[in-house]
Amino acid sequence: MIEKPARKFIEKQPANQQKRILKAIAGLPDSGDIKQLKGETSYFRLRVGDYRIIYRVEHNVLTVIVTNAGNRGQIYK
Repeated sequence: MIEKPARKFIEKQPANQQKRILKAIAGLPDSGDIKQLKGETSYFRLRVGDYRIIYRVEHNVLTVIVTNAGNRGQIYK
């Protein structure tokens, strides 16, 4: 599931970047450059080049929810 802010950001990217980002998201939660966000128990970030994908994993049901996406300098604000 990709929430609206992330979906809008991804749709604004060039087609080749969209494919790259979506391919990385499809590999979640097991592959990619993933780190847990400090101070958060269920939020993680996925690095895709200069882009960062913020997501959470709901463990009851294997669900990955992409909550936001953006450039690395702006995504954490």
